[in-house]
Amino acid sequence: MPELSARAVSTPEVKIGHYTDREAGTGCTVVIPPPGTIGAVDVRGGGASTRELELLHPLAGEREATALLLTGGSAFGLDAAAGVMEWCEAHGLGLEAGAARVPIVPAAVIYDLGLNGNRKRLGPEEGRLACEAAASGAPEVGSVGAGTGATVGKVLGQAGWCKGGFGYATTTLHDGTSLAGLAVVNAFGDVVAEDGTVLAGAWSDEQHGFVGTSRWAAENAPVHHRLASSEHTTLACLITDAKLTKIEAGQVARASSAGVCQAVQPAATSIDGDVSFCLATGQKQTNAAVVCLVAATVMAEAVRAAVTSATSVRGVPTGAERRSGGAE
Repeated sequence: MPELSARAVSTPEVKIGHYTDREAGTGCTVVIPPPGTIGAVDVRGGGASTRELELLHPLAGEREATALLLTGGSAFGLDAAAGVMEWCEAHGLGLEAGAARVPIVPAAVIYDLGLNGNRKRLGPEEGRLACEAAASGAPEVGSVGAGTGATVGKVLGQAGWCKGGFGYATTTLHDGTSLAGLAVVNAFGDVVAEDGTVLAGAWSDEQHGFVGTSRWAAENAPVHHRLASSEHTTLACLITDAKLTKIEAGQVARASSAGVCQAVQPAATSIDGDVSFCLATGQKQTNAAVVCLVAATVMAEAVRAAVTSATSVRGVPTGAERRSGGAE
């Protein structure tokens, strides 16, 4: 297995930009690939809030994705996609449709209103600013962009939350094909290391430790009043320079969902809005099956990077701060 890192994906045409409002505890992230990029999606969670996803399904007539928006703000945050569309149109990007050039901008959101207290709703201006900030290379990670207001470990209520965030990891296959995973982690469950150790999750001051969400739910009667609501999401995107068909890109998106499940326990529940995307820019001829085999590992590391690089926002401590006793 090639070594994973936070280096840039080898397609410099792919640009990633954040809009971050740490005071409000929200933000958004945009991915702008080169024209001709194939887009695909895999929806695993039961509470996804999205826009334009049907265009990424294998039977849809449109093959390309102009840009991808990952955003906070719950369904309100989908308004930021309008700003991304305007920016793309102004820069000559999108589907040529006769009377107009129409950018195809799929979007998915996390629910961060619990952290920001509905202080700010993201709209077209924030989407445009994320586009203006977009650059090639490894993006900033942690409590930035769509990960600004992300939290994990919800089963005991807000007193036990840990900070989630935005994570990124890459690898290169033997033939030079690059894979980059990015993740916005706002999960109901825990984020775990490869050995199963909880990196960030539901914390109990009484037990002075992480309770293990799945185990706790099995052994206790859930009392948290938000348990039945769909306010928890991990958003993932696997970017590759592999030349893939739309069906193959869909298979890679599905494999990326498996990576989320490796690192988030539990994942893809009825109360999570988990969505995974694939963007394939098409420069490298490679074996699509190998891309699928590696995608899950890359995505799992991106998820872990989201919480290990996070910083406290609006008083919610990180997993590392919980373990060290540094949480207030």
